Amino acid sequence: MKVPLDFYIRDDVVQISRELLGKVLCTRIDGQVSKAIITETEAYAGIGDKASHAYGDRRTARTEPMYGQGGQAYVYLCYGIHHLFNVVTSETEIPHAILIRAGRPFEGADLMRVRRKKLKIDKSLLAGPGSIAQALGIITAHSGTSLLGDEIWIEDHKYSFDKNEITIGPRVGIDYAKEDAARLYRFIAKIDEPPRLTL
Repeated sequence: MKVPLDFYIRDDVVQISRELLGKVLCTRIDGQVSKAIITETEAYAGIGDKASHAYGDRRTARTEPMYGQGGQAYVYLCYGIHHLFNVVTSETEIPHAILIRAGRPFEGADLMRVRRKKLKIDKSLLAGPGSIAQALGIITAHSGTSLLGDEIWIEDHKYSFDKNEITIGPRVGIDYAKEDAARLYRFIAKIDEPPRLTL
């Protein structure tokens, strides 16, 4: 089932970030479908979060999708190389976003391998935010795309986790955020083989 709008427009970006674990990120690019189970997320809490692109209410053409209604993509280029995919949450004018950092193949693994220019499918296929975006065909041109449509969307397959299967810690690579770098806004899920379903 496709995740509905009301999932995205809630206020608590940290809670949504945790709840995205086990959801399935899906793309249909040039008619080709690929899907990945989300296993790692990071929350960014808008204008009061020094790690956020919208900290201090900074607003640019690049960050404008963050200020839209939740349920759309925010994609930016990191180091001029890596396209990073974020889920925009909350209501209009509240620039919350969640970086999707890693995943596991769910459908279209060989297509992901080709996009990643890898000889074989291994654990590094969707390890890291640049890798998962590349594998799913997501680029900066998709920034602002609705997650309720048929190009990029998220599905709920009712995967569940015990507390001991989720690691919570600080975000990485944001030393510039000073005290906000210590916020426990990063979530990592250990996925069963196969993932366990909530009945």
